[in-house]
Amino acid sequence: MLLVADVGNTNVVFALYDLESDDRSIKARWRIATDPRRTGDEYAVWLLQLLQIEGVAREDITQIVFASVVPRADHNLTVLCEKYFGITPLIAGQGKAAWPFEIDVEQPSSLGADRALNILAAHEKYGGDLIVVDFGTATKFEAIDFNGTYKGGIIAPGINLSLDALVGKTAKLPRIAIRAPESKSVIGRNTEDQMLIGIFWAHVAMMEGLIARMRAEIGRPAKVVATGGLAILFDEQTDIFDHVDADLTIEGLAILAERASR
Repeated sequence: MLLVADVGNTNVVFALYDLESDDRSIKARWRIATDPRRTGDEYAVWLLQLLQIEGVAREDITQIVFASVVPRADHNLTVLCEKYFGITPLIAGQGKAAWPFEIDVEQPSSLGADRALNILAAHEKYGGDLIVVDFGTATKFEAIDFNGTYKGGIIAPGINLSLDALVGKTAKLPRIAIRAPESKSVIGRNTEDQMLIGIFWAHVAMMEGLIARMRAEIGRPAKVVATGGLAILFDEQTDIFDHVDADLTIEGLAILAERASR
């Protein structure tokens, strides 16, 4: 079986694939808060119990690949793989798991692993000119041409970062939950509604406006693929997405592992 791990700024997502399955479907997934200080032993205590619950023995894991945007976490994940599974992991973007597409930007090495995985998976699954929107700690937009070449993108504050800044820099504004406003009105009648409108609809307007500008600059029809934890929430309030694919990043890891095994 294949174990993949996507280390983001907020969470680490582990997922399990059956290498003998033809549909490359996810058999199980788990999420843990990102903490660069978490040791390989601590990961093992948590992960081995979850594997046991799923009826998977550690010997069943034959390949591991991980991607990380938190460099301080890389060593401890490598220790987890080597000490508890006896496997040297593939690291996304390195060695046999190098990116198999052209990165046509001024600083190719600065492309984050999560973004590269989205680019890889989106091109393989959907083809053509693409715009990928990833709703994570930051909201990221990627422009991919029909050859799969990464042409550039946009990094904007994520909706939770925007809320944190608003609440953290004001004395009286309350912490609110991110959700779709119940009313379509953009004139709030109380403080919490006004905050939710300002956070939620402003993010939708930003997203729609930037996608429209990207499409105009690309100059060809471009499909829009949304991913990330909040993609489904935004999909309910806009018709701008052609596809919503919550598993795009970890699908990219599975594709990399498959390519490395050829």
